[in-house]
Amino acid sequence: DKEVRAIFLRLFAQLFQGYRSCLQLIRIHAEPVIHFHKAAFLGQRGLIENDFLTKVLNGMAFAGFVSERGPPFRTCDLFDELVAFEVERIKAEEGNPPKMIKHVRELAEQLFKNENPNPHIAFQKVPRPTEGSHLRVHILPFPRINEGRVQELLQEGLARSQGAPTATRGDKKCVVPAGPPVGTSI
Repeated sequence: DKEVRAIFLRLFAQLFQGYRSCLQLIRIHAEPVIHFHKAAFLGQRGLIENDFLTKVLNGMAFAGFVSERGPPFRTCDLFDELVAFEVERIKAEEGNPPKMIKHVRELAEQLFKNENPNPHIAFQKVPRPTEGSHLRVHILPFPRINEGRVQELLQEGLARSQGAPTATRGDKKCVVPAGPPVGTSI
């Protein structure tokens, strides 16, 4: 699973290399608007006639990508590092499958670590029911819910949450690296 994701991560890093140089931040609105200059991007790469890339850039998914990844100051991730620093490595590995596979495995390991930051914590497995357990008659019926008690608990929780500070995610924001200048090949 992670290796397939790593392959796609490499593909999109190559495909969108240099996209940050074609972003325009328009500040005439209350919230800044990010615009992607598609013609400049295709022109810099010499891919104006490429139907596939043009359709990708016209899609809603790419518009969402630009809105999420356009701000110059936000939390960076593995994709940002690939686009900024690893595109030359990816190009150099194109003719060397063992190096490419090694890099894919390294990326897959980083993806796994991102999703499982504490691998030493074991998850408790629910045991499989024994043969014939569904035939047992000693199963107690589910108890009735006390509606008054439920309302009390809800009111207590609301009272506590109004006095508590809002939870924020601990992501550290940084300046997004621009990466190397756009080349003329993918």
